[in-house]
Amino acid sequence: MRIWTGAALAALTIAGCSKPEAPDKAAADVREYAIAWPDRGEPPRNNCDPKPGETVHAGSTHEIAFDPKRPGDLWISGQNYDWLARVIPATGAMRFIHMPAGSGPHGLEFDAAGRLWVSLECAGRLIALDPEGRRTAEVRLPAGTRPHGLGIGPDGRTIWYTGKTDGTIGRVAPDGTVTRFALKDPASTPIYVRAGPDGSMWATELTGNRIARVTPEGRLVEYDLLTPKSRPIAIVPGPDGAMWFSEEAGNEVGRIDAAGIFTTYVLPGVPGRPNLLLAGLAFDERGDLWVQQYVDPNHPSPAGEDYLARIAAAVLKGPPQEFKPGQFERYAVGTRQTVMHRIVEGPDKAMWFTEMHSDKVGRLAVR
Repeated sequence: MRIWTGAALAALTIAGCSKPEAPDKAAADVREYAIAWPDRGEPPRNNCDPKPGETVHAGSTHEIAFDPKRPGDLWISGQNYDWLARVIPATGAMRFIHMPAGSGPHGLEFDAAGRLWVSLECAGRLIALDPEGRRTAEVRLPAGTRPHGLGIGPDGRTIWYTGKTDGTIGRVAPDGTVTRFALKDPASTPIYVRAGPDGSMWATELTGNRIARVTPEGRLVEYDLLTPKSRPIAIVPGPDGAMWFSEEAGNEVGRIDAAGIFTTYVLPGVPGRPNLLLAGLAFDERGDLWVQQYVDPNHPSPAGEDYLARIAAAVLKGPPQEFKPGQFERYAVGTRQTVMHRIVEGPDKAMWFTEMHSDKVGRLAVR
C-alpha cells in the first residue's frame, strides 16, 4: 500500500469574511483546503458501473471521520479516485493512502480498537486499516451488495453498513457473521447508518422517504416521513437522546425519538434562492446543530453561495417551527458549486466538512 505525502495541497483561507445572515454578530473563520487526489493513470468514475462515454462530474470528496477516543488526523474518502486522504487539522497538510483500483471507497468509521473501517462500495467489501493505513481485516459481503454508509454498533465492535443498491442494512458481527435486513422497498437507497442512544441502529432511506431502525433484538422497523419526497440523507444521535436527520429536498431537519414520534423544523429559505438542498448535519459540543446547504447542481440557476447553517441548542428544545432571525445563522463558504456532503466536529472543536464536487475539505470556527 502506497502512502503519498508532500505538496499536493492548496489552501484557500477566508478569515472573518463570512458572517451570519441573522442579526447575531458572531464572526467565523472559514478555511478551505483543496484536495489534489493523486493521478493513478486511470480516469475517475461516476459510479461502480460506468457507461461508455459517460461524463464524469467534477470532484469526488465524500466521507470524513476521525477517532474521537484518540483525537488526531481527519480521514476523507475520494470514492471516484480510489484514495483516502489523511488531514492534519492544525495545518491542513495531507497524505494519501491508496485503495484497491476500482474499489470505490466511501464510508469511514473507527471502531473501539482504533481501526478505521472503510466500505469499498464498488468491490462489495469492508476493510479495516491500522493508524498507518495498513489493511488488517477484510469482510467480503454477499454478491450484489454495494456497501455505502458505514456505522459502528454500540459495542464498538459490530460493523453496520447500508446496501445502497439492494435496499438492505447489513450487520457484521465480531466473528465475521453477516446478517442482512431487507427494507420493504429494495429501491429505497439507504444512505446513512448510525447507532442511537437507545442501542438501535438508525438509517436513512433516501428515495424510500423513510427512517429505518434495527432494534438491539434484531427487529427492523421503518417509519414513513411526514414530508413527501423529502429525501432523508444524514442521521446522527442528538444530545437529547433522539435521532436527528436532514431532508435533502424537504429543506427540513427532523427529530425522531425511540417511540417513533417525529418533530420537524423548517429551515428558512434565502430570498430568490429556491434551489438550495441540504446535506450532512452534526452537533457540536455545545449542542448546537450544524447543517450544510448548497446549490442544487441539477438546477444551478440562480447561482449563489453555499452555506453552513447553525441552529442554537436552546431553539431545538422548543416546539417545531420555522426559525426566526436570531435563532438561525448562515455562514457562507468561499467556494461555489461545492455540493457539500458531510460535516463533523473535529478534534480541534471546529466544524470540518467535505465539498464533493469542488474536491475540498473545509474548516469553520466561530469566534
